[in-house]
Amino acid sequence: MYTLVVCEKPDAARRIASALGSARESRAAGSISVFDVTYAGRNYKVCSASGHLYGLVDRTKNRSVYPVLDLEWAPIDDGKKGKGAAARAARFINAISLLARGADSFIHACDYDQEGEVIGHSILQYACGGKYEKSLRAKFSTLTDDEVKEAFATLAKPSKGLAEAGRSRHMLDFIYGVNLSRALAQSFKAGSNNNGYRNLSIGRVQGPTLAFAADRELEIRLHVPDPYWVLSADFEKDGQVVRARYEKPRIEKLAEARAILDACIGRDGAVSKVSTKKVVLRSPTPFNTGDLQREAYRLFRLSPGYTLAIAEKLYLRALISYPRTSSQKLPPSINYAKILSGLAGVSLYSQPASTLLSRGRLVPNEGPMADPAHPAIYPTGIAPRLSGLEFKVYDLIAKRFLATFGDPAVTERTDVSINVNNHIFLAEGRAVLYDGWMAFYRPYASSLEQSTTVLPVLHEGDVLANKQVTMEEKFTQPPWRYSQASLLAKMEEEKIGTKATRADTIATLFKRNYIAAAKRGGGIEATDLGFAVVESMREHAPTIVSTELTRLMEEQLEGVEQGMKEPADVIEYAVERLVESLAAFREQGATIGRQIGSAAAAAQPNVVVIIGGCPVCKKGQLRIIKSRTTKKRFVGCSNYASGGCRASAPLPQKGGIRVSKTTCRCGWPIISVAFGRGKRWNTCVNMQCPYKEEKKG
Repeated sequence: MYTLVVCEKPDAARRIASALGSARESRAAGSISVFDVTYAGRNYKVCSASGHLYGLVDRTKNRSVYPVLDLEWAPIDDGKKGKGAAARAARFINAISLLARGADSFIHACDYDQEGEVIGHSILQYACGGKYEKSLRAKFSTLTDDEVKEAFATLAKPSKGLAEAGRSRHMLDFIYGVNLSRALAQSFKAGSNNNGYRNLSIGRVQGPTLAFAADRELEIRLHVPDPYWVLSADFEKDGQVVRARYEKPRIEKLAEARAILDACIGRDGAVSKVSTKKVVLRSPTPFNTGDLQREAYRLFRLSPGYTLAIAEKLYLRALISYPRTSSQKLPPSINYAKILSGLAGVSLYSQPASTLLSRGRLVPNEGPMADPAHPAIYPTGIAPRLSGLEFKVYDLIAKRFLATFGDPAVTERTDVSINVNNHIFLAEGRAVLYDGWMAFYRPYASSLEQSTTVLPVLHEGDVLANKQVTMEEKFTQPPWRYSQASLLAKMEEEKIGTKATRADTIATLFKRNYIAAAKRGGGIEATDLGFAVVESMREHAPTIVSTELTRLMEEQLEGVEQGMKEPADVIEYAVERLVESLAAFREQGATIGRQIGSAAAAAQPNVVVIIGGCPVCKKGQLRIIKSRTTKKRFVGCSNYASGGCRASAPLPQKGGIRVSKTTCRCGWPIISVAFGRGKRWNTCVNMQCPYKEEKKG
């Protein structure tokens, strides 16, 4: 007899088997790799899944029906994970089922988090014949030999709360995602008189995340730049230039700015005050998933999803700890000295690791966030053989780990006040007195080190030669657009989604063309289609794009994991809220479809949006057209090519456009333009309209 060990991925199975001893690889049922190994007098067969082998399915099997509330767990089908997924899942399930018949005990060795627990639960419960509660759980945060052996020496009962929380999360995501997406698709179809189709989706995390991007874009579009003026001056002392700014960072009135400029031109300055202050900069905290994703985006412009994918590869090679974690803490149990000793054997990290080891006492600077399953992300100390982006991400993790043990850095800030004809200018100097942890984090700490500004030695009463005083007109700026990293941070701040799913949610919004890379200024902007979805949901089913309901569900799922909430109660509450939203789709489906359909069609250059009959030639139809050269949208007559009708009109290039059924007295159609929540105006398309039928909506 033997113990069957179930892992999440083939690479993990190989690592675990090799950690336990000399493993022999074979093929189970001719399809999947199985590793036979003897450890501590016991025979093991180590096998794996390939991610999720089971998922939720709709018992009705009818994708046009909603609401769908009758669900069951079943093997993954082609529609769930793409072509060939069903056959692949079947191979793994059949092979594992065959192995289970000869096993007398079972070990759940999938990743220790909600997703891993669900994967192992499904396999042990369905493929192995109800063995989940009879199995034992191997818990580890790295795949190093020592930690795997320790996990097998300290096996525990499986975490039923973790499994129930993960399964409940899948049910919530399925119930909301499938039903809302089907309702949205049916509404779109109804709004186009059953002639339209588009792959639209919305969910309990997608909705609020899209709303974040749309609301920020709205702030940017509605921002009205206000002018202001800034004054600066260059002084000289002993041949060294001292650059200073006027004490008021912005001057609202031009007359005031000119008066100050006139009073200061040609007048030398006198140092009226000098103050110095030492600033202590504590070492950075170790990476959790979100911190790593944001730092990799800042430094390498890697998307959060790609960063996590690279980190998972490093984990499976036993080079780093488990990368899906909320923790910013490094417990002593990971053995700091052992990891540093391993890094000391790698030439790139030899000097800093040896320096830290020589100190004797090692205390990392930890952050406040904790995770009951895993510590912060850290290198295992195994020498890496990497290149390209994999090396960059590993190097970032290794140097961050080293930096957390570094001394605080010390900088000195010098503030100087310079009096010019009773007007005060301020100069600021910064210098690094002690680099501390920054020495371990180079080149990633360069932005701090490069911010130094050296001033000459100045004392009160020193006279500085006035080289020039300048006045510059500036304008207030709108807020920055979200980047993928800052949008992910916003999701964390609002406590929606999980460390494992947030990056995928953002990727889905890109895939649906709800958000796109901004053409100017960088960052993410909500598309007209994204605006239309958010606006329509806020009008008809506001809870779908609100954070409150999603955040409440996350809190309830935490309660399930801790054994304080019953899964059935959480699902029942969610279904009640869902039914309320679906009722709006039932009542206003066609209206929702028309609202979203106009924006969806306008986003595709080959799709024609008819807004009304042509009042010029009386034969053609006015259509929204996108120029092939400028990509700008405008209105043109369908009779242009065949009848030569020149009727055309410009359109606003920003904002979602709704087609109105009303016609202006001049004969041209009226459209409704939306710029966000509560910001809508109706206007006649005809720019020369004598009736000026423009009004606020």
